[in-house]
Amino acid sequence: MSPLFSDAAPAAPVRASGTSNASHHLSPAFPGRAPWGTAGKLRAWQQGALDAYIEKQPRDFLAVATPGAGKTTFALTLASYLLHNHLVQQITVVAPTEHLKKQWAEAAARIGIRLDPAYSSGPLSKDYHGVVVTYAGVGVNPMLHRNRTEARKTLVVMDEIHHAGDSKSWGEACFEAFEPATRRLALTGTPFRSDTNPIPFVGYEADTDGLRKSVADYTYGYGHALADHVVRPVIFLSYSGSMRWRTKAGDELEARLGEPMTKDLIAQAWRTALSPQGEWIPSVLQAADRRLTEVRKAIPDAGGLVIATDQNVARAYAKLLREITGEKVTLVLSDESEASQRISDFAAGDSRWMVAVRMVSEGVDVPRLCVGVYATSISTPLFFAQAVGRFVRARKRGETASVFLPTIPMLLGFANEMELQRDHVLDRPKKEGEGLFDEEDRLLAEAEKANDGADTGAEEFSYEALGSDAVFDRVLYNAMEFGMQAHPGSEEEEEYLGIPGLLEPDQVQMLLQKRQHRQIQRSKAKPAEEADLIELPAEQRPVVTHQELRELRKELNALVAAWHHRTSQPHGTIHNELRRQCGGPLTAQATANQLNARIACIREWAKA
Repeated sequence: MSPLFSDAAPAAPVRASGTSNASHHLSPAFPGRAPWGTAGKLRAWQQGALDAYIEKQPRDFLAVATPGAGKTTFALTLASYLLHNHLVQQITVVAPTEHLKKQWAEAAARIGIRLDPAYSSGPLSKDYHGVVVTYAGVGVNPMLHRNRTEARKTLVVMDEIHHAGDSKSWGEACFEAFEPATRRLALTGTPFRSDTNPIPFVGYEADTDGLRKSVADYTYGYGHALADHVVRPVIFLSYSGSMRWRTKAGDELEARLGEPMTKDLIAQAWRTALSPQGEWIPSVLQAADRRLTEVRKAIPDAGGLVIATDQNVARAYAKLLREITGEKVTLVLSDESEASQRISDFAAGDSRWMVAVRMVSEGVDVPRLCVGVYATSISTPLFFAQAVGRFVRARKRGETASVFLPTIPMLLGFANEMELQRDHVLDRPKKEGEGLFDEEDRLLAEAEKANDGADTGAEEFSYEALGSDAVFDRVLYNAMEFGMQAHPGSEEEEEYLGIPGLLEPDQVQMLLQKRQHRQIQRSKAKPAEEADLIELPAEQRPVVTHQELRELRKELNALVAAWHHRTSQPHGTIHNELRRQCGGPLTAQATANQLNARIACIREWAKA
């Protein structure tokens, strides 16, 4: 290899839009301003971001692009431009995990930029243009990296910059190490932190309320990427069911996923669903495998990923999948070198399933992943977005992604907000329930220590899972909900699992609407003795959409609030009296007929 500062440039020069560039070996890529084509040109957003950078020549540049959009391609193309034009002399890439160090180095090598992913200290070989390190590594020895940064004109690429927002460790270390850098490129694909710690090298501006919000130099959100066919649309398949468990005090509790519950009860019911000893997770894994079989009819190498909470359940899930499929399952338990090789082998192969713990969710590039199971109790918006991001990278037009998840209100909220763009907000008081990203940082730190043992927070809700069952609940797509509950293995469930894996987004929505209509018609036609699930007579089973049920509950709650203002009776008292007069369960479990009966009843009260 030639020395770093030889006359030979590491890659072809990058000019303004319309010219070829050094990223042509990085796939998939698309021609500028055209939706589809070869890998010879940048995607439109990448070229747009590059044009903006070349025009401004800033010291700091923040690019926010949805997972799967191609941030690595953009960053390396920019690095090639800066090296070729002698604006920088070396590169430092800071990545969240050990596996991503290797991934960055491999991607850079394909365009002639040589980065050392194993660098720890001392002089760097002249065979390299720079290094790839982790945030944790910078935190251990920030002065080492400051000295390297001061020695030569340096471009610092900070991948998933939100991880540098912890002011007590990584944030301060990054500022100390890279404050002297000639150029700094910050990348992120997910909503910024929910806390108010400023992120190094990110600009903030005050809004009309005086709150400082992060300002990106270029933003390319999921909604935009979906419209450009750069990412796949995501079908979320939600599963409910009854959970039974015993608390530390010896009390036996039962609840249904999706019912109104306290945070503690939701956490316990959620963990019960994920327990390998119950029936919920085996049923969901079987459904996910049936979905994968359907997808592989159109995408033969399509793969599936189960994201588990810890090593023990990951092994159990892998065993269940082996029994379901009769095939070997790739098991990834840590961020060590062996795990990286397993991920790489899986990415290059065509086997069906991989089971991984935690941090495989962030940044890991396995484009053939099309089906996912969110089988972890981690509830941060960052982790969820990164996990879903593993399935959205498009390779050809019409591919769809399918993600299975428990009916947990928080997760359903995240799924319905996929297209929202968020900024990092400072200067606001911290509210109860915030600081969710603190848990993500803790998990990331543990992953860097190759610690995938049992979740350290598990003792907070000490309990024993007694049993669980699964019920297909609904499909979420494009911020809309489709379908009604159905037994696993039923014809109704198969209707949704059988959606073809290669469809245009509007075709997906049309098919979901048709399947929902058929399910409703079948439900109306069933005699009472064939009532399913909660064993209600046919005339009492809900035959409306989830959206319509939600509107009925909203209308009832508004009428109850109005009656409260008129009579000063507590809301709970009013609801209880409606239940006493009209019958039926709590509002959250009531059928459409029961809700309408209560609405009619309270309207009669108002007339009296």
